Amino acid sequence: MPLLSYKVKIIIMNDKIDTEKNKMWGGRFSAGASAVMDAINVSIDVDKKLYAQDIQTSLAHCAMLAETGIITDEDAAQMCAGLNEISAEIASGEFTFSRQLEDIHMNIEQALTQKIGASAGRLHTARSRNDQVATDFRLYIRDAIDELQQNYQTLLKVILVRAEQHTESVMAGFTHLQTAQPVTLGHHLMAYFEMFARDSERFADCRKRVNHSPLGAAALAGTSFPIDRQMVAQTLGFDGVMKNSLDAVSARDFVMEFLGVAVIAATHFSRLAEEFVLWSSVQFGYCRIDDSFTSGSSIMPQKKNPDAAELVRAKSGRILGDFITLAHVMKALPLAYSKDMQEDKPPLFDAYDALVLMQKAMIGMLEGMVFYPEKMLQDLQKGFPEATDFADWLVQKLNIPFRDAHHITGEAVALAEKKQCRLIDLSLSELQTFHSDISDDVYAVLDVKRAVETRTSFGGTAPARVREAIKQAKASLS
Repeated sequence: MPLLSYKVKIIIMNDKIDTEKNKMWGGRFSAGASAVMDAINVSIDVDKKLYAQDIQTSLAHCAMLAETGIITDEDAAQMCAGLNEISAEIASGEFTFSRQLEDIHMNIEQALTQKIGASAGRLHTARSRNDQVATDFRLYIRDAIDELQQNYQTLLKVILVRAEQHTESVMAGFTHLQTAQPVTLGHHLMAYFEMFARDSERFADCRKRVNHSPLGAAALAGTSFPIDRQMVAQTLGFDGVMKNSLDAVSARDFVMEFLGVAVIAATHFSRLAEEFVLWSSVQFGYCRIDDSFTSGSSIMPQKKNPDAAELVRAKSGRILGDFITLAHVMKALPLAYSKDMQEDKPPLFDAYDALVLMQKAMIGMLEGMVFYPEKMLQDLQKGFPEATDFADWLVQKLNIPFRDAHHITGEAVALAEKKQCRLIDLSLSELQTFHSDISDDVYAVLDVKRAVETRTSFGGTAPARVREAIKQAKASLS
């Protein structure tokens, strides 16, 4: 008896073979592609985003071909004029992209041919779509990094404004989401300033490796034409040229590096978004997210949901998925170019768009957010955040080993918990049952606001230190 006793019928709709000679590939092919081949092969729906970079690359390549005498000045002038017209048409929405022409390169080349005739075919001299797309993509990522960096500057400035407003707003610092020690809201926000500043530095460092020109590597082995790769690189604003033609067309580590940095950055956005989700809840009540970044419920009229923060949190997983997608695409590809690499653009475009949205949403939420320091201080009184200060006082004033001080403080906390009061509410006689030398000046350190002021070590939460950190941060941005 067969393993499958039923029949499976697979139907491919409209899979007609074009019996006409494939015009794109010339004489090598006697028939066109099937509809399924077109569906899996065509990339214009995705890579049309690269039109500006593709035209920029072609203009630079055209100027070099003329300068080196590979094409005439007359041909170059016609090509440049035609390319600029095409660029304007695409930007205005007047250009019609054709899926029959497969990708952005062939769409632009065909449009140029229609404008200036057969001489347009000379533009592709001494280059391949392999080095062409690699160059376009590097230009696109370079532009993407520059936009992200501008957004980071705005975000960091907003954080500094909010942190400066709350240098003395005392709140609970948490570990394990349990009240740990008192800190200031300004200090808490400055922690995210440091994270986002490092992300910005990582993107700047990534840009250095992005900013090298592959153009001139041609398909994979370079070219016999007397081209000037350095001229093209300089025209396009690259720092230099890629040194190996095989590497130039097949490397996508610059895309993976961008995505890797984006994953780290998205994680930081997600962490802050999670805090806003918690803090804006009724249970915390530490802040109110502006109505423009929240939504309601279709059934519960009282609800105001922190949707922007939740979506920022969710998009971090999406960006991680984009990184994993490209890593899987690249992990087993031999040199040099393989069509697999056409799949490098969707994850990059997706991650970039998501990260820009995360930046703008976080900027908007921070700008419009209302904080409630009174509620923060009220909650701080719970959980004995002053316990560490009590232990430190025992060490400093009574010369008790810290482990002994830790034990004494634990006993005091147990008593306060039993009495349902704070440590500062215990009487001196009660405290002296744990150590007879405890004096009444211990109450100074049991006040949470005073405890914050004593955290004066570099990087600490004392308001003076926070103001100092904000001053240094402002100088670094300017």
